[in-house]
Amino acid sequence: MEESAFNALAEAELARIESALEASGVDIDIEPKPGGILELEFDNGTKMIINRHTAAREIWVAAKSGGFHFRPLDGRWVNTRDGADLWAMLAALASAQAGEPVELNRAD
Repeated sequence: MEESAFNALAEAELARIESALEASGVDIDIEPKPGGILELEFDNGTKMIINRHTAAREIWVAAKSGGFHFRPLDGRWVNTRDGADLWAMLAALASAQAGEPVELNRAD
């Protein structure tokens, strides 16, 4: 995949993630940073970073429980280790860090 195509795909996904987090109703401070980075801070002071990694053509998530890499595959972003869906994992990771359920709905 060309770098420009990947960047456009990843930026669109990051924008959807930001919108879904804002719509979740959970108090998460979301700060978009230059270069395709979303920095999330939870009420308990923990942080999560979601960013595009252009060289690897992946979206990376750094959470309290570890780091995860996701590649685009058939219209989804899947974990490079086990094939898990980005959105399901984000909801679980955010729920764990927030200490309350975080539901994320992906809008196309």
